[in-house]
Amino acid sequence: MDSTWLVPVSIVFGVIVGGSLVGLLHIAARRGERAHQVATAGVPDGVDAVIDVLESAGLVLDPSNQVIKASPKSIAFGLVWNGALVHNEIAEMAARVRRSGEPVTEELELSRGPISDANLVLSVRAARLGARYVLVLAQDRTESLRLDAVRRDFIANISHELKTPIGAVGLLAEALEAASDNPDQVRRFALSLTKEADRLARITQEIIELSRLQATDVVIDSEPVTMRQVVAHAVDQNRVVADGQGVTLVTGGDLDAVVNGDEALLVTALHNLIANAIQYSPRGARIGIGVSAVAGIVEIRVTDQGVGIPEDEIDRVFERFFRTDPARSRNTGGSGLGLSIVKHAVQNHGGDVRVWSQVGSGSTFTIRLPEAATTAVPVNGDRQ
Repeated sequence: MDSTWLVPVSIVFGVIVGGSLVGLLHIAARRGERAHQVATAGVPDGVDAVIDVLESAGLVLDPSNQVIKASPKSIAFGLVWNGALVHNEIAEMAARVRRSGEPVTEELELSRGPISDANLVLSVRAARLGARYVLVLAQDRTESLRLDAVRRDFIANISHELKTPIGAVGLLAEALEAASDNPDQVRRFALSLTKEADRLARITQEIIELSRLQATDVVIDSEPVTMRQVVAHAVDQNRVVADGQGVTLVTGGDLDAVVNGDEALLVTALHNLIANAIQYSPRGARIGIGVSAVAGIVEIRVTDQGVGIPEDEIDRVFERFFRTDPARSRNTGGSGLGLSIVKHAVQNHGGDVRVWSQVGSGSTFTIRLPEAATTAVPVNGDRQ
């Protein structure tokens, strides 16, 4: 080829190749930009703000089930961990929504996070959010279902426990009528009738008290209370029964310790522990009621020399109507509600109650409460 044509041809060829490359790069850039816009598109306007203020758990999932937005409750429930969806059950619900386009609602029992043994029962609803996203809302029903189960058990237990004294009252009334001509028999049956009526009244009162305690989580009207007041009132309420059974009640320790709470509830809790100790102690035994305050915790211990509690029953003693010795409890009028009342009264004060026991050696029940920050307490030992 003539060298005079070589330079123009080369220039034209370079222009064509360069233009083609520029065109390809421009096309690729536009496609990449569109892909980036699709991948990083935000959720519809206003959804972010709604998710942030939800009291229930709320999630927004993209087509790959990546969590685009999560409410604080969804993280607290363990539905999201390190920004990722934890449970396959929710991912499957989202997939069904994408296929059908229709909302899906299910009740799921899910673990609380990837490593937790605790489970939550959630009412979960998934629905489309725009063209690409799926909105998931979850309402916690765990406590509601637990309370329903507790209510059913409670009613069943009440029916069983009330059946005995009510039946006894009916039988004694018939016996009184049949023995109307025998004064000695009438007196004997009348005493038994009074005993059963008292037992029925006591069970009813304890059921009312326990229901009141379970109706709230905390003591609202709290005030500084000294352990000296609580111990003195609780011991006085048990003094007659203790003397009648030859049981000695001994108090001691840091009785000037102060907690914030409801004095009447605390007295009831300690009274029940002392009454329980008297019931299971032999004649002539000593029961110690001691108070200590260490590192911001006030502990009230009730130690007896009674029959003790078998190891396999220790974890159950705070259950409603549970008795370690049913025959003995019924003979002494015990309802099986006393320790359950103790547990709820103490929990409502932000504390806990613990038990140590050994069969044949006795038991120690310990109430633990947060110590009050101030020692300025109203002086009113007769306040109820």
